[in-house]
Amino acid sequence: MSDKDAENGPLAQKVENIGRTTMVGVAEIGYCASLVWETLYWTFMGKSMGQPVRVQSLFAQMMETGIRAIPIVAMLGVTVGMMLAIQGIYTMRIFGAESHVTIGIAFSVVREFAPLITGILVAGRSGSALAARIGIMNINQEVDALSVMGINPVRFLVAPALLAMVIMVPCLTFFSDVIGLLGAGIYVSIDLGISLAAYWDQVFEWLSVDDVMHGLGKSVLFAILIAVIGVANGAGVRGGAEGVGKVTTRAVVQSISAIVLTDMLFAFMVTR
Repeated sequence: MSDKDAENGPLAQKVENIGRTTMVGVAEIGYCASLVWETLYWTFMGKSMGQPVRVQSLFAQMMETGIRAIPIVAMLGVTVGMMLAIQGIYTMRIFGAESHVTIGIAFSVVREFAPLITGILVAGRSGSALAARIGIMNINQEVDALSVMGINPVRFLVAPALLAMVIMVPCLTFFSDVIGLLGAGIYVSIDLGISLAAYWDQVFEWLSVDDVMHGLGKSVLFAILIAVIGVANGAGVRGGAEGVGKVTTRAVVQSISAIVLTDMLFAFMVTR
């Protein structure tokens, strides 16, 4: 081999690795898109084909994803609301405008922090559990067994989880809106001496339905991302328990990264 070939060898290997990584990423994105499409297909066409999405599984997933997450969502919502009130009052006091802090709190909670914190919480709680469950079933060949029995795995496993997240994550986000604004109002009332009634009057005066829908719309996207990323990672598990641990961690990291990136892009496009 010539000196030139020896010099180009590492560079060619790096280019090849980049190409392989890109192809894997494109394949994963395509697989996630197919999961969403198949879920919609089985949701609307499953009954006519004799394989409807099971209502019992849907309610079980809604209970796990939404109802059992209410305590931690409430705690984080109140904490974030009070934190915004503390920082907002401290910042506005520099300009002598602390009485207007309610405006910044209302927009921050409803448009950004409530959907973002709720999405990250659901990703760490339910997204990881979904990836682990699918991964264990895949290792035990339970997914292949469903196909052998004539049961579509997407209809049986993915559709209930995805639909439950699409329903419950916006509900949790709206709950986080209310509880976050309440926590902020309590601190504002104590620190500035503004009554809660006056605080809520200011909130309703400045907030619009579009602001609330902005946060809820993002939460629907977050729910889809969490579900498909969890399923995609679980379906691609390799090895035993160590492999399940790796895909679970990978699912959480990818979900949170996708949520933050989507939040930035959504905010940029909507506010233009």
